Amino acid sequence: MSDLKDSVVELSVQSETIRLVQLTDTHLKAFSGGKLLGLDTDYSLQAIVDLVNREYPSPDFVLGTGDLADSGAGDAYRRLIGYFDQVSTEHFWLPGNHDLRDIMLDVGGARRLSGEIRVGAWQIVMLDSQLPGEVGGHLGRPELQRLEECLQASAVAGLHTLICLHHQPVPVGCDWLDEQKVSDADSFFEILGRYSHVKAVLWGHVHQELDQQCDGLRLLCTPSTCVQFLPQQVDFAVDGRAPGYRWMELDPDGSIRTSVSRAESQIFPVDKETSGYL
Repeated sequence: MSDLKDSVVELSVQSETIRLVQLTDTHLKAFSGGKLLGLDTDYSLQAIVDLVNREYPSPDFVLGTGDLADSGAGDAYRRLIGYFDQVSTEHFWLPGNHDLRDIMLDVGGARRLSGEIRVGAWQIVMLDSQLPGEVGGHLGRPELQRLEECLQASAVAGLHTLICLHHQPVPVGCDWLDEQKVSDADSFFEILGRYSHVKAVLWGHVHQELDQQCDGLRLLCTPSTCVQFLPQQVDFAVDGRAPGYRWMELDPDGSIRTSVSRAESQIFPVDKETSGYL
C-alpha cells in the first residue's frame, strides 16, 4: 500500500453537521472548450458550479469522484482546481478510468488524493477502483486490505463512515455499464458487512442518479456535470437530462440527508446519435 493512500486528513468544521458537495465525471479536456459528445465540458461544469453557489453555498468540502479529466491532461486538472475553488477551497479527488493518477498527484498534491478524511463524527474513505488500461473497476487485495484497516480504526474511534469510489459496486440496470462494475464487489461488501458503522457508499461513473437502501446501507450515485447516460439500456445511449451535482449533510448521529440538483434552466447540446465515447 502506498503512503499516499494511507495518509489521513483531519478537517475541522464549524458545525457538527458536515456539509459536502459531490462533483463527478467532469471530463475536462486538455484545453478549455473541449467537447464530449458535442458538449463543452468546461461550460457545463461552470454551470453546475454556479448552481451549487446559488443553492448550496459554502459547503465544508467537495468530493470529486473520478473521470475528472477526460484523458488525464495536466491542464485539465489545473482548470479543475479553479472550478472547485469556486465552491470550496477544500476538495478531495479519487481517480476514474479516464484519469491518470500520477498527473493528478503532480498537479493537485498529495492532500487532495488522501485515502481517508476524518471530520467531526465521520470518516470518509476514498477508494481507488481504477484498473489501469481498463474501463471497468477493480479494487484488488491491497485496497480491500486498506479498507478493512480503515474500518477497524473508525470502529475503535466511534466514527460513522462514508465510502467513496468511482465505479459502481452494484448493478444499475444498464447492461453495457454493468459490465464495468467493480469486479471484486463481493469481497468489498463482505468487508462492509462486518462493520455496522458504515452508513453509505457513494460513486460516480454511470452518469446517472441512484439512491437505494440495501441491508441498512445507503447506495448513492450522482449525475455527471456534463453528459448523462440513459437509464435501463442494453447498449450505450445518451440521456437528454441536464447535468447535476449531489449535496450531502452528515449528522453526528450517523444520519444522512442528501439530494441531487440539476441545471434544468439551461440548454446543454449533446450528440444523442453517437454509439459510444470511450
